Formats: sequence, structure tokens, C-alpha cells
Amino acid sequence: MLLPPSESKAAPEAGPTLSLADRPDELRATTELVLDALIDVCDSDPARARRLLKLSPGQADLVTLNARLRQAPTAPAWKIYNGVLYDALDFGSLTTRGRRRGRSDVLVASGLFGLVGLSERIPAYRLSASAGPLPGMAPLRELWSAPLTSYISRLAPSIILDLRSSAYVSLWPIPESLTKRTVTVKIWQGVPGGERTAVSHHNKAYKGRLLRSLLEADRLPRSPTGLVAELDRAGWTVALEGSRLDVIVEP
Repeated sequence: MLLPPSESKAAPEAGPTLSLADRPDELRATTELVLDALIDVCDSDPARARRLLKLSPGQADLVTLNARLRQAPTAPAWKIYNGVLYDALDFGSLTTRGRRRGRSDVLVASGLFGLVGLSERIPAYRLSASAGPLPGMAPLRELWSAPLTSYISRLAPSIILDLRSSAYVSLWPIPESLTKRTVTVKIWQGVPGGERTAVSHHNKAYKGRLLRSLLEADRLPRSPTGLVAELDRAGWTVALEGSRLDVIVEP
């Protein structure tokens, strides 16, 4: 299950500093490269860093935050990412089984880490998918393409539920070798007369609740049809349209 990160992040007050020793082999080297380049530009040229990160003058504190990533305290990623989707998921209140599934089956897309597990310890940082290329480096999409494809291919998931936002889909488009086992999600609102309108404002909240339902389901689905069956049992109104799961919510 692939999630987008939150733009805002909760900075822990205490905790061990960042260690990449336990990162997946496929992702460790690229994480080191991106981390070093991000720290360097934020420390040596804050004005340039702010432009690359597409931050406003009032967000200069995020440049300072990035410059200290090696010294910053860390916490499990589920405590770092916040915002509407993560509030709706409410990972900390899941059952023991739900949390175990989340730690093993949910990955969060990240410009800095590529993909990060919910239990991985990370600091608060700012490097969104839309950031410009870091000095002396290729765009993030090019840097992460091969490592992420190699990593996910090794995991060999029977199904990929892609809940990422468009920016993070662009950061790592699902490769052709994995498209047949990938399901994307579209949230619709039912309206009188049987028509549907796309949900925008509450889209993230519904995706968080949807993921919560799956983590608490009797069994994790291993196929698109199994996904539909589990969500139907959980009370969701869903329909599979090719590789897209349509989720219909009440107005």
C-alpha cells in the first residue's frame, strides 16, 4: 500500500539521530546522496535552497531544519507524518494486528527516502516531489526510478494499492512490469440521479479511512477482486473499473 507523505511534519523533541544502516539495500545509497546534497545546499546557500524547495520567505525555518538533519531527533514515520490522511488513518489507535500490518505492508513515498516504512525512524524534513534538482544532481524522479523499481520488484507484492497523490505518482510512475498488479483509487461522491462527482476537499480523509478499514479487515486482500470483497464487507461502496478502484461516498 503506497501513501503520499504529508507536507507538514511533526518534529520530535527527543530521540536517536538518523541512521541509514537498516534502510533497504536498494534505497540506501540514493538516500545518502540526496540527504548529503540537501543538507549541503540548505547549510551553505539558504536562499538557493528556499528556491529549490519552493518555499516562501516565511518558511525559512524549514531550510534550517534540513541543514540539521544529521543531528535531528527521529521518531517512527507514522508519528512524523501528519495532516488529513494520517489523522483519518489514526495509526496509533489501530489494533495490534492493524499496526503490525501497517508496519509490514504500508510504504510512504518520499523525495528524501524514496519509500519509507511506517516504523522507520526518520526526522522531520522538507523535500517534496516537486522540488527542483539539488545542486549537481539529476531530478529526483531520475534518481529514484531504478532504486524504487528494484526494491518493489524484490518485495514482489501480489497487489499494489496506490493511494499516492499525483506529484508522487510522477516521482515514481509504476513501471510496466508492475502495472497488472496495481490498483489506483478514485473517490467519488454520489449525487441524486445516479451521477457522480469527484471528491477533492475530503479526498485525503477518505483515503485514510479506507486504508484503516483494510488494515483492520479479517484478511489482507491479495488480488483486485479480493480488495473489492474486503471493502464491501467493511461497508464501503466500491467498483473496479479496470485497474482503478472507484469508491463512492455519500454526499
